[in-house]
Amino acid sequence: MSSYRVLVCDPLADEGVAILEAIAQVELQPGLSEDQLAEAVVGADALVVRSGAQVTEKIIAAADKLKIIARAGVGVDNIDIPAATRRGVLVVNCPTGNTVAAAEHTIAMLLAAARNIPQAHASLQAGKWERKRFMGRQVTGKTLGIVGLGKIGSEVARRGRGLGMGIVAYDPYIAPQHADNLGAEMLSLEEVLKRTDFLTIHPALTDDTRGMIGAAQLALMKPGAILINCARGGIVEENALVEALKEGRIGGAALDVFAGGSQPNPELVALDNVVATPHLGASTTEAQVNVAVDAAQQVVDVLEGRPPRWPVNALPAEKP
Repeated sequence: MSSYRVLVCDPLADEGVAILEAIAQVELQPGLSEDQLAEAVVGADALVVRSGAQVTEKIIAAADKLKIIARAGVGVDNIDIPAATRRGVLVVNCPTGNTVAAAEHTIAMLLAAARNIPQAHASLQAGKWERKRFMGRQVTGKTLGIVGLGKIGSEVARRGRGLGMGIVAYDPYIAPQHADNLGAEMLSLEEVLKRTDFLTIHPALTDDTRGMIGAAQLALMKPGAILINCARGGIVEENALVEALKEGRIGGAALDVFAGGSQPNPELVALDNVVATPHLGASTTEAQVNVAVDAAQQVVDVLEGRPPRWPVNALPAEKP
């Protein structure tokens, strides 16, 4: 019987579970409360989560044997990384497994908003035929503004160029040569906001990016511009967005993520000029297999003494 115990607290593709089961006793326990997870993690060598489980300081403090927390996905804002680092626990993520899925969903949301597809579909289902009401806009020749030109933002840029869009971008951490290779013009955030017809947001959620698109930033955008957020809820100040949409200061929004997580602001999602989906950016069969396999392999590597592929935190040479 394996000496390792791995706790999986969110749904994980079978391919990832099989990799873990080759070396460890795997326990699948999705949907645990904080207290339940704090109890379950005692004696576990590894913890695998997606975006559902919240790995708090209390849970990490209860983990007496934990060596690694693996996030089967990109964002790690549901994990208390400082607490993990203090306890000498590695945190890893899977930043490439769902890149294409997230980029494709961003483009799908952009086109759905530009052509009023969900609203027109609902109207047709209601027995109406309202061609004039749902006049849309072409995206060819328009300017796509990208905030955050990392892996997903870069893939969105490539697809935007394929649609005949001009690309402007803001990212203080990206080398100008990378932007040049993508055919993107690097500008300040203010200039991107002023020039863009479609604005898509792709930074991680940090103290620096939380609320980075608020009333002042929305006021800089063109009256008909459409904002797309398939990154993280909280980057956009939703109360300011509601007001901008209601008053027609921007043309619309396409949102896959919300500050309230699975309980989005009902006033926001009810607006006629909003297209909304329940955090589907990574929800493809291919992406879920990719991140499950990546997360599982990193757990195996760490438990067997090898370095992980995508570490999020840096640990001292020896645990305190």
